[in-house]
Amino acid sequence: MTSGANQGVRGLDARLVVRRGAFDLDLALTAGPGEVVALLGPNGAGKSTALRALAGLVMMAGGHIRLDGEDLRPLSPERRGIGMVFQDYLLFPHLSALENVAFGPRSQGAGRREARRRAAEWLDRVGLAEFASARPRALSGGQAQRVALARALAVEPGLLLLDEPLAALDVHTRMEIRAALRRHLTGFPGAAVLVTHDPLDAMVLADRIVVVENGRLVQDGTPADVARRPRTDYVARLVGLNLYRGRAEAGTVTLGDAATGPTWTLDTADSLEGEVFLAFAPSSVALYRTRPDGSPRNLWRARVDAVERHGDRVRIRLSGPPFDAVAEVTPAAVAELELSEGRAVWAAVKATETHVYPA
Repeated sequence: MTSGANQGVRGLDARLVVRRGAFDLDLALTAGPGEVVALLGPNGAGKSTALRALAGLVMMAGGHIRLDGEDLRPLSPERRGIGMVFQDYLLFPHLSALENVAFGPRSQGAGRREARRRAAEWLDRVGLAEFASARPRALSGGQAQRVALARALAVEPGLLLLDEPLAALDVHTRMEIRAALRRHLTGFPGAAVLVTHDPLDAMVLADRIVVVENGRLVQDGTPADVARRPRTDYVARLVGLNLYRGRAEAGTVTLGDAATGPTWTLDTADSLEGEVFLAFAPSSVALYRTRPDGSPRNLWRARVDAVERHGDRVRIRLSGPPFDAVAEVTPAAVAELELSEGRAVWAAVKATETHVYPA
């Protein structure tokens, strides 16, 4: 029964509290009708645990799960009105694609003919009508993923859960299926929660990104906001930014704590005051063999720790003091500057290339 206090509330409203040995998950999570929320985080952060808790496959130690105002916690997994796409799809190997998709409607009480009609309709929607009689072993990875999606959507769920749905695909197929998945999610009227460790999947597929680390929410925002304003080192690495926390005052940001060690001050083009994050792109870091003429104000001595190919560019990992950073240069610059592990260089970043925002 839906309580009077929650009637009219649409979408997902959950607080997931799970304790499994030494791991502790405590995550508040919402998703509105038609909204795709991506759970992004490192391995072991609790993303899949959160998804399985929503599905009723993991016992919760506390919290709540409400979908369109209805309390789901007392309900068994099959009664929660949830569609789920697993990383390895979990198609029934002895059933055809059509029967795999029809399984959901049949489990909801639909007759055989009606379930098969709905299954055929969904296979047509995902472009697999001609594979209706095929068994899973005869399908490619991309085709199996689409059958799994059709099976999840055929039950007309109020909540769709996707656990690393593209992880098992090769690069070319992943691009194709990502685009197809985006189209289907755009037309899905319910709430959707996607678990991924791939920032591109999150940026392309999600309306909102929830970043989870060590079982806790550390950032929540639109893909553009998360990419522009990372709040942890993990997120900064994902989006390719150097990130530091410091104290802003009069157009400068001081990094480090004078009470515990040395500090370093960077000039910025922003005029914030107080605790802030300071970020800049690796491509904004200029490297020199010798101290440059004019001595830019944000200039420091660094050591090359690693030289890594990154597409058609090269990433140079620098260590301090005063701080570690990543620079991005051309292969020609690597040769010209004779960059290799252990090499001492000068590094600089313009104040106008830094981005400062409240911590």
